[in-house]
Amino acid sequence: MTTALQQTREIAAIDLGSNSFHMVVAKVIGPELQLVSRHKQRVSLASGLDHNNHLDEAAMQRGLDCLAMFAERLTGIAPEDVAIAATHTLRVATNATTFLQRAKKILPFPIEIIPGPEEARLVYLGVAHTQPESDSKLVVDIGGGSTELIVGRGFEPHLVNSKPMGCANFTHAYFSDGKISKKNFSKAVLAAEQKLESLASQYRKTKWDIAFGSSGTIKSISEVLSKLDSSESSFTLDGLQLLADKLFKFKTIDNIDLDGLSPERKPVFAAGIAILTAVFNAFKIEKMYFSEGALREGLLYQMEDVFHRTDIRLRTAEALALKYNVDFEHATKVKQQAHTFFDQLSHQLKLHKQKELKELLEWSALLHEVGLSINLQAVHRHSAYILRHTNLAGFNTEQQQVMATLVRFHRKSLKLHEIEDLTLFRKKHVLNLIRILRLAIVVNGQRSDDTLPPLQLSIDQDTWRLSSTDPNWLENNKLLNADLSSEQAYWDDADWLLEFE
Repeated sequence: MTTALQQTREIAAIDLGSNSFHMVVAKVIGPELQLVSRHKQRVSLASGLDHNNHLDEAAMQRGLDCLAMFAERLTGIAPEDVAIAATHTLRVATNATTFLQRAKKILPFPIEIIPGPEEARLVYLGVAHTQPESDSKLVVDIGGGSTELIVGRGFEPHLVNSKPMGCANFTHAYFSDGKISKKNFSKAVLAAEQKLESLASQYRKTKWDIAFGSSGTIKSISEVLSKLDSSESSFTLDGLQLLADKLFKFKTIDNIDLDGLSPERKPVFAAGIAILTAVFNAFKIEKMYFSEGALREGLLYQMEDVFHRTDIRLRTAEALALKYNVDFEHATKVKQQAHTFFDQLSHQLKLHKQKELKELLEWSALLHEVGLSINLQAVHRHSAYILRHTNLAGFNTEQQQVMATLVRFHRKSLKLHEIEDLTLFRKKHVLNLIRILRLAIVVNGQRSDDTLPPLQLSIDQDTWRLSSTDPNWLENNKLLNADLSSEQAYWDDADWLLEFE
């Protein structure tokens, strides 16, 4: 008989932030997560970005050294039980791929660069799971490179935004000389308020019961304020102003000496207070509480199947299809055909263990015509643009890149040199998905209610062959025969081989 103890396992989540890298490890015990360890290393990744957003070697090495340390703790944990998310600095770094390739040699787990809105969603999930239930809540997370702002109810975020303002880049912009004055502090507050201006009205109109702040910046502010007044578990705009006034007396960052403020947080503390002051002003926040939940906890709960309430990515894909008036009946037929073709070839192409790629193929099939809302002429390019640049909850940056690539090449000529480099997925697998998707679309190109006979897709050496048990299937579908001949010509131009019989 299996005991509850034997059923436990460890899972881990790592947050590659602009200031610090964090790792949290938890045990899954039945329906519960039990946090067993937290690890944090200040890396100051954002400080390594130059004016062209090129990440310098020193910052890269600090990050890689930290990952080597984390790797020791992850020994014995299965790859599917580790989630790693990179945020703002690696989102904007022009040489992020170089860092990810070097990191892969140290830490043999996939690293996902997540879009800002996805980071915000995961932050909200982390807070929602670690705080007592409230009817609705505002969550604010000030990181090194960006600030996430979310309003939600229960476990569902409703307003999700990420702004490129963080305590590291604001320190560089407004406190680079190391001086703290009312003048440069006011400039920082005003700059943050300007970035929030387009959101402020919408957030103020959306009511919430309680406001939470998460992660290191707000944790430091909360801890310093608690030293000044231990009777309060929350903080207000007056408290932030009190902290600002104290900072002005120190005049320089090096001279800051506040109880509760760690030396590593000191360089970015003034910028953090300025950004949070702007958030309080813009959203008319009366009181805020600190929450231990953050992005890494959100990753844990997102990863663990027992906590999934619905598949967020499925809901995202269906909502996008609805938004762009996709012919859902046709798209579903293409999706089902792509599913069938994938299963027929999965072992031969060594894709049978690639569940994620299969899902990306099916979502791409469902969404390949979202660009029709713009026009038919370049629907493949319009669809790719939408999938690449829309906030798709539940998808990381590279997953969106793969889907955009699949729909970009779902028709017309195969300019495969335009495919960008990937780190989470192998290019040869993506090329095979392109073939599968194109054929699934071609055989459904007539949008007919008539059912095609069962089709079989196979590969003989380098030749892909489409056939049917019905010897007359092409004779009975002359337009399809012509479409397959056109498709064959596109394949020939790409040095791919296609036969149909």
